[in-house]
Amino acid sequence: KQSPGVTSFMRLRSASYVSLFRLIRINRDLRLSAGPLCRFRTTFYTGPRVLPLRELTMQSSPEAFKDGRTEEVDRDTRGRAFTWCRDFLSGSWKTIEEGDFQISIVSGGLSNLLYLCSLPDHIPSVGEEPHQVLLRVYGAILQVGLSSWGSSISYLTINMCGLDSLVLESVMFAILAERTLGPKLYGIFPEGRLEQYLPNTRMRTDQLSNPAISAEIATKLAHFHEMSMPFNKEPKWLFGTIKKYLDQVMSLNLVREAHVKKYNKLMKLDLPAELESLRELLAATPSPVVFCHNDVQEGNILMLEDEDHNSTDKFMLIDFEYSSYNYRGFDFGNHFCEWMYDYTYNQWPFYKARPENYPTREQQLHFIRGYLAEQRRHSEMIMDQTQIEEEMITEANRYALASHFLWGLWSIIQAKISKIEFGYMDYAICRFDAYSKQKKLFSGSPPC
Repeated sequence: KQSPGVTSFMRLRSASYVSLFRLIRINRDLRLSAGPLCRFRTTFYTGPRVLPLRELTMQSSPEAFKDGRTEEVDRDTRGRAFTWCRDFLSGSWKTIEEGDFQISIVSGGLSNLLYLCSLPDHIPSVGEEPHQVLLRVYGAILQVGLSSWGSSISYLTINMCGLDSLVLESVMFAILAERTLGPKLYGIFPEGRLEQYLPNTRMRTDQLSNPAISAEIATKLAHFHEMSMPFNKEPKWLFGTIKKYLDQVMSLNLVREAHVKKYNKLMKLDLPAELESLRELLAATPSPVVFCHNDVQEGNILMLEDEDHNSTDKFMLIDFEYSSYNYRGFDFGNHFCEWMYDYTYNQWPFYKARPENYPTREQQLHFIRGYLAEQRRHSEMIMDQTQIEEEMITEANRYALASHFLWGLWSIIQAKISKIEFGYMDYAICRFDAYSKQKKLFSGSPPC
């Protein structure tokens, strides 16, 4: 008998199914060509167009974005988006002229670029096709790798091994869509995918501390953790990813003088020694292995506006590219860290850190109690509530250290390869500063 996940996957629409396996075939071919280099995996470079390799060394700077974020969609991206919508969607999308095609940038993504694609008001839907879709573009590094074999071993290595994550995330998205736990999937292709656009109100960082919203997020997370998914159940993701990021960071070759200075500052922390210290601390911190989202921040929580949704469907978790079986404490600690960072700030470095917004003990207890209340709805748990709460507070705050460490390393790598408008090196320093302060408070060890 097939599991629900496998059954859901087999019900994928044929176009998406074929495209997904085309992507898997590309992954297989790359792995065969790559050999042992595939042990290095990192995040994708994300950008709206295929870039020559020399352009990939260009790095974001305050001067380049003194007027704020870019608002316009370039011609190449518009043309590719039109083609994808025409090829993968039905009804009016098949006959629309490119001049009538509407596209705008959706802000907020730090790992992918997001666009809202729409039919114009004067062209109605003729069937069940959506009037608007969300286009997610990832992988200009992927595109460069496919067309530039051997041009740069470092970028090619990042590309080839990132494909594993791309395939898994695509399967995951399809399964969650079929279970109505995520947006519908309309199309999938090597460069990205077309998703259901759900009318929503953007959640602000300061809303995470709203007691009603916090309890609802806790409920959603408890439900997410209860899912059984057809993926490796061993909790290899956290330290496997951190170690791979660290290996790349330690051999990174930055060009811009400002980035080199910040990089050298970070290298004084002795990150390999810090990683071993973190391993030891978390090895002594009990935390069950569950299916984790691994990136529960306000940008990945939709506040739905559809009146058909009942009170239990006010929110929807989205963006599953980092989801995996992992230690539960990471989802708690990572979410609590995200209370401090506002990514909607429209001036360089395009985020605002407010350490004073880290949740208080009472706010953490409120979240944990909401989580446990949802768990009790699905199981007859006999436990000492007070003891469990205390253990979960320790669990969350120690795993918050792993969140700072992971995203700090991730941001250093992004400073080298990403064209998204964001002060990645500044953010990396910010996260490691927070790591040092958190370590002093919750590990019993001196700060780095």
